[in-house]
Amino acid sequence: MVNIHIKSAWDHMRRSPFQALAAVFALTNTFFVITVLSVIVFASNQVIKYFETRPQIIAFLKDDATNERVSDLQNKLESDTRISKVVYVSKEEALEIYKKATSDNPLLSELVSPAIFPASIEVQVNDLVHADSLIGEIKQDEIVEQVGFTASLGSEATLGEVLQKLRNLTLYLRIGGGVFALMLVSTSFLVLIIIIGMRITTRRGEIEILDLIGATPGFIRKPILWEATLYSLIGVFAGWLAGFVVVLYVTPNLVSYFGDIPFLPRDTFELAKLFGLILFGEMFVGLLLAISGSILAVSRVKKR
Repeated sequence: MVNIHIKSAWDHMRRSPFQALAAVFALTNTFFVITVLSVIVFASNQVIKYFETRPQIIAFLKDDATNERVSDLQNKLESDTRISKVVYVSKEEALEIYKKATSDNPLLSELVSPAIFPASIEVQVNDLVHADSLIGEIKQDEIVEQVGFTASLGSEATLGEVLQKLRNLTLYLRIGGGVFALMLVSTSFLVLIIIIGMRITTRRGEIEILDLIGATPGFIRKPILWEATLYSLIGVFAGWLAGFVVVLYVTPNLVSYFGDIPFLPRDTFELAKLFGLILFGEMFVGLLLAISGSILAVSRVKKR
């Protein structure tokens, strides 16, 4: 029975190809934009998250700090939920880091010994807002000589300003993109209603005959519903596929620009999962448009 309705819907689409193309084209444009906007918002969130966790708090330890006290401080920091990573750097490791940093001038590394470098504990925070409170708490520990704060974008104030700008940009993308996507969805919805309404009007004689021979209202509506559903499914998939191809095309250039910043999943499975979730959400919206649009079109024609 379902196959009969699908075949009937497909036949009606083939009889009026330009109307079908208009509906599919409107839906394709809508979901292409939604796909690209979804990826942009996701990428901006990842960039913000990356820069929020990049700064490190470095606690330089006193020379007389015992291994037991160092271990206690390290365990205390690791158990703190505000901290994502804790790394202990010994004097020897600090010297190796210095040698790598001055590899272009070997004479500098030959003049130093591990004794002049303090051991340290590097702490990476989950969120930049916790940095000030953590610095104050770490400074109070008796084995800590000094506390430093690093930021890949310059000073702490500069990093905060950049992060705030990124947050504002993401907010504007969400609001502006959401309004634009809503306008496109509304336009596609109206196009769908108009075309389905035109379909019903041209088939009025067929519908009246079916009604006279005792066909149920559900039987009469199903081909119309399936036609709207086919428009939506084809439009959603075409728009999603176009967005997916565009993102894959520009990704290599974006990777070379952003470098190590993970704005999109590097793992193939995670990337497929992201686009799969976007497709699932768009399919849901597309089916909702098809069902509500066909019901509204049928009700408008009935009133006439």
